[in-house]
Amino acid sequence: MSNVHDGARANAPSSSCRSRRVVGLALAFSGALAITHSVQAQSLFELYDMALGYDAVYLSARSLADSAQYKAAQADALLLPGVRLSVGANHNNVDPPLGGNKASYTTSAALTGSQPLFNRANTATVGQARKALELSRFDLETAEQDLIVRVSQAYFDVLGAQDSLATTRTSKVAISEQLASAKRNFEVGTATITDTREAQARFDLASAAEIAADNDLRTKRIALDQLVNKSNAAPKQLRVPVVLPTVPGAGVDEWVARAETQHPAVQRATLGMDIAKLETDKAKAGHLPTIDAVGSISNGYGRGTAVVGATGSTNALTLGVQLNLPLFAGYSVQNRVKETLLLEDKARNDLDAARRAVAQGTRQNYFGVQSLAAQVKALEAAESSSQ
Repeated sequence: MSNVHDGARANAPSSSCRSRRVVGLALAFSGALAITHSVQAQSLFELYDMALGYDAVYLSARSLADSAQYKAAQADALLLPGVRLSVGANHNNVDPPLGGNKASYTTSAALTGSQPLFNRANTATVGQARKALELSRFDLETAEQDLIVRVSQAYFDVLGAQDSLATTRTSKVAISEQLASAKRNFEVGTATITDTREAQARFDLASAAEIAADNDLRTKRIALDQLVNKSNAAPKQLRVPVVLPTVPGAGVDEWVARAETQHPAVQRATLGMDIAKLETDKAKAGHLPTIDAVGSISNGYGRGTAVVGATGSTNALTLGVQLNLPLFAGYSVQNRVKETLLLEDKARNDLDAARRAVAQGTRQNYFGVQSLAAQVKALEAAESSSQ
């Protein structure tokens, strides 16, 4: 039955669509295969839920994705007004050469603000931050894909190891009977000592194989326990006879078409190219002016013999528009533009490479699932014929 488990394991992860669809298909396939033989056995759904709340790799990716929204909000602040308050107080003593000490006391308070009206570099930075936010979501989906693959792998590894151990023990029982028969035949003189020794050697090899299979099962169980944070996790056994669900869709071409647009790796590469284009826009903005609306409200108060004019307070209101135009920066802007254009080409090539890799992987996985499903049917037919 280990081949049956391999076929089911190949159905669990699908690399040709987004992670939620992958998770849904994988868990649905496994759910269709597994039933409960014990009230303590866990389905793939249950073990996956356990891993979601424990796996450090996934939780790290989720925390990073959650933090991305605040990083995007920091970039949005570049488009919002800025306001600052400044307050000062001074006490002055003046001793002129002709005598007569003069003292004064002044206070000041000013509220100033600015609102960007035109700043192409800031606009590009905000666009990049929003693309990065989308990118973090695809990174999280990739982490979800990776988790369902690891949980499914560990799940079916345990089932496969259980089958291997059961097969090894069954073989050992049969060899033990052959050994007992060889000993009886030797005692009555119908067999030689060589036959007995050969049977003993086969039995010893079967015992060694049983020990190895038992150790392999222990190792696979430990791996599953650590992944889901549960001691003695027990995957549900498969239904017998196994009924493998068919892969949805019209065929491999439909899956490839979906993968080339929906796979997280392709979408990440697409966003990477968009971010690279915005970086070029930001570099070109080094030639452009920036325009800001500025304003301030201030109050000053002074008293004392050193205060020029009448003692008292003064209020001022200032409103205006400020333009800054870069004239020359040592060719740094020109060289930065050339650099970002080449990085755009790199991002474009990365996108092409991602699409090709995803298309190839999708075809391999699709035909692999079809092949393993056919093998399962052939093995079932062979088992039926041998009974």
